[in-house]
Amino acid sequence: MSVLFIEYPKCTTCKRAKKWLDEHGVAYADRHIVEDNPTAAELKAWHERSGLPLRRFFNTSGMKYRELGIKAKLDAGMSDDEAFDLLATDGMLVKRPLVVGDDFVLVGFKEPAWEEAPL
Repeated sequence: MSVLFIEYPKCTTCKRAKKWLDEHGVAYADRHIVEDNPTAAELKAWHERSGLPLRRFFNTSGMKYRELGIKAKLDAGMSDDEAFDLLATDGMLVKRPLVVGDDFVLVGFKEPAWEEAPL
């Protein structure tokens, strides 16, 4: 089985995650999150598959997140569709890395969750 690994190559967490995949013999297709930003439709499908709250898909530590005041917009009741559209405008808004499998999605790199995933 091969998964889709979505990363920002300069991100140290993404580098650690990629190393983990390599060390565990996981086959993956690599995708640069800025050069090939996820679409709103992809994000919606991944969100549904992940079982996670939509906020987990936002890179809350990113400068762009703070500059655009996204937390306040989410708190004010931004719809899911509006959030997917916003995330699709800039890969730097999306939490990374993402690992997309046939029936699961991992957001961010937390080793225990990755150990439990069907990779």
